[in-house]
Amino acid sequence: MQDGIPGLVREVRAPEFAGVVFHEVEAKSALNRVPGSSPMPFSWTVNPYRGCSHACRYCFARNTHTYLDFDAGADFDSQIVVKVNVARVLAWELARPRWAREPVAMGTNTDPYQRAEGRYRLMPGIIRALARSGTPLSVLTKGTVLGRDLPDLVAAARDVPVGLGVSLALLDRDLQGRLEPGTPSPRARLDLVRRIADAGLDCGVMVAPVLPFLTDSAEALDGLLAELVEAGASGVSVLPLHLRPGTREWFLAWLATEYPALVSRYERLYRRGAYADPEYRKALAARVRPLLRRHGLDRGEGVRRTGGDGFPHGAVPAEQLAPPVVEQLTLL
Repeated sequence: MQDGIPGLVREVRAPEFAGVVFHEVEAKSALNRVPGSSPMPFSWTVNPYRGCSHACRYCFARNTHTYLDFDAGADFDSQIVVKVNVARVLAWELARPRWAREPVAMGTNTDPYQRAEGRYRLMPGIIRALARSGTPLSVLTKGTVLGRDLPDLVAAARDVPVGLGVSLALLDRDLQGRLEPGTPSPRARLDLVRRIADAGLDCGVMVAPVLPFLTDSAEALDGLLAELVEAGASGVSVLPLHLRPGTREWFLAWLATEYPALVSRYERLYRRGAYADPEYRKALAARVRPLLRRHGLDRGEGVRRTGGDGFPHGAVPAEQLAPPVVEQLTLL
């Protein structure tokens, strides 16, 4: 057993999750306060899982796994911490007299609808607890398991503001399979957007991260935006890749295997740190802006950070909101 996991109850290996170990824990708390210095429009998050079997090579949250004495690479993908009592603890916390019913975001760290949710079914209890307490909620996901909970989300939306977002950065199935090997296909996620819209809920889409020299061409972005509009997306945000410590090493190792000719270009582009060179960000914004106009997605400039128009309060992780990105890219 892993000694560094607080509240560990047992470790589980399931045949249908080859290579994955679930570390089931009894959590002492469910609500996580966002630091006061964060630019995000919400103060609280709930993360039923730590680690993520989506295995996205670029995931910004990878380094958080090192806090549990796991590594930020393969362990993040395969050693999944499951807070089996999260809904019960959350309900208790929401019932406290001092709870002010501030918006709660999910999907800001690891995906609450990763494959493990099909096994553990933690989200229905979380959604119901938030709605019953009168607490606004938002979810950002790549996981089509969310479709299972659409009746609960529709019911919640009758009582509280509900923001839903789907993350989809590319349509190329081959590249997606190598870059995000544990995620549903782009077509499956487009269908999820359509199902959310058909259920009468707004659905924002995060076109993020845009990968320099791989997914950032006008042609690729134009095709993706066209599909998103057709699927019924209520808003779109476009953000370039950023590479924090832990993620940077893992992603560049993947790049060296898959696209070795690009390694030196990425090293130059990210030579100043986690965020791409300002000139690249400006060029990407200039490329995106007319595409948004073409597809009727240019209803505002700058970054709209609320749950308005169905875009979730928790749609953009704080680490992705460097000021130059906020100034240059459009979130609708």
